[in-house]
Amino acid sequence: MSFEPASLVVSFIFGSIGFVGFVYGKRMKRLPHMVAGALLMIYPFFIPNVFVMAGIGVALVVLWFLAVRFGA
Repeated sequence: MSFEPASLVVSFIFGSIGFVGFVYGKRMKRLPHMVAGALLMIYPFFIPNVFVMAGIGVALVVLWFLAVRFGA
């Protein structure tokens, strides 16, 4: 994880979304929310490039939305 301002902002945004999703999934016992939330909180630690980090975050949020939308 790099400490560039853009990297910190992107990781904070997706980490916050992941935290809310994980807590909601834990309270409502929803597995897709918990898995997506955990992934969104963890993956920024391993991705050094800001654009790749943002792309993966958007992809995870879209997959999470589609999983919930189609009944997972």
